[in-house]
Amino acid sequence: MCRNIRPLFNFDPPATDDEIQAAALQFVRKVSGFTKPSQANAEAFDRATARVAGVVHEFLDELVTAAPPKDREVEAARARERSARRFGRA
Repeated sequence: MCRNIRPLFNFDPPATDDEIQAAALQFVRKVSGFTKPSQANAEAFDRATARVAGVVHEFLDELVTAAPPKDREVEAARARERSARRFGRA
C-alpha cells in the first residue's frame, strides 16, 4: 500500500472530497507507475482517478462501525510517536 494513502473511514469530521481525491490520485499513480502521465495517457489517468474517487465516496458512505469516530489530531500524534520510535528521533 502507498504510504501516502491515509485511512479515511470513521473520522470526525468525515474525510473531505480533497482527501478522497488525493488518495485516489496516489492509488492511480501507484497502479500506473506514473507520477505524471504523458499527454497520450492524461485522459485515461484523469478518468481513472475520478472513478476511483467516486467508488471511494460510495464505499465510505456504505461502511458501518460500532466504534466511536477517531479524532484526527489524536491519530496524528500517535503516528508521530510511532515514527519517533521507529526512526529514533526524540
